[in-house]
Amino acid sequence: MRRLLEAHEGSRAALSFLSARVEDPAGYGRIVRGADGGVLRIVEENDATHEEKALAEINAGIYCFEGKGLAALLTSIPRNDVKGEYYLTEAVSLVLASGGTVQVLEADPAETLGINSRVDLARAEGLMRQRINLEHMRCGVTLLDPSTTYIDATVEIGQDTVVYPNTYLLGRTRIGEDCTVLPGSLIVDSEVGHSVRIDAACVIEGARIADRAVVGPFSHLRPETVLEEEVHVGNFVEVKKSTLGRGTKANHLSYIGDATVGKGVNIGAGTITCNYDGMSKHQTTLEDEVFVGSDTQLVAPVTVGHGAIIGAGTTVTKNVPPQALALSRAPLIIKENWAKKRPRKKEKTAG
Repeated sequence: MRRLLEAHEGSRAALSFLSARVEDPAGYGRIVRGADGGVLRIVEENDATHEEKALAEINAGIYCFEGKGLAALLTSIPRNDVKGEYYLTEAVSLVLASGGTVQVLEADPAETLGINSRVDLARAEGLMRQRINLEHMRCGVTLLDPSTTYIDATVEIGQDTVVYPNTYLLGRTRIGEDCTVLPGSLIVDSEVGHSVRIDAACVIEGARIADRAVVGPFSHLRPETVLEEEVHVGNFVEVKKSTLGRGTKANHLSYIGDATVGKGVNIGAGTITCNYDGMSKHQTTLEDEVFVGSDTQLVAPVTVGHGAIIGAGTTVTKNVPPQALALSRAPLIIKENWAKKRPRKKEKTAG
């Protein structure tokens, strides 16, 4: 459109418009040219002859008129006898008949693609996705399979980042340099630092991830999650509205919600922050260098002090002082030879 306006302003044409050459012109008005190549008229498909329907140059429907005399020109357009409509395309013939000049600029068909169906919409989206992906690759981003990589126009990606297939980068997402995003991940409105690894099948929404962090596989970072440098969040870990300090690790099967976690904390498999009491959300605080054993429940509001250790299987219902050991588990009962005395299930006989 910018090129059309510049060409129109640089000429004495009363009318300038865009055309395009397409493989399948069905449904479009055709450009009819004379022996000298000049435009004669635009004919709509319903009014076109068999020979005119074979023409591949179509009307893109984008016009630039001289303002002077435009009102009179529009009021002189006749009603079409077949459809009972007023065709703006008749303006071409009227301008030429009055001695005016008509200028046609041929455009890239992709830039003038009409969208009249879901099929057309999918085609246009595919062209835009291809254009966006090519620009990222030209700027030093590796897309291993551009045809299955979906990147919004608002996304920023740093040089030397590698994006694997079946990945969706959407919204106001920014990804730094030298990152790796493995297959099947969805990242929306998130900020990712440099040298970050996003393993397969992660969902990241409204999160901030600092340099050299590792996320996944199968991790879910929900809005207002902050991972500081070198944090590891692994298999089937969900984090919501929480900050994890530098070097903290939560590698397996945990839920961390409404929590402030310090530096160098180890969160064992199956740990849950019980942040909701049925009425309100409450905060959990784990200070620096805390060790949380597997299968721990932290019943918020609760604070675990610097360097404290939580034994596996513990339910923490009150604050734990720094450097303390917290345990809560039922005593183990062993009954020797009990299995031998247990009645055995009778085997079914054949027949």
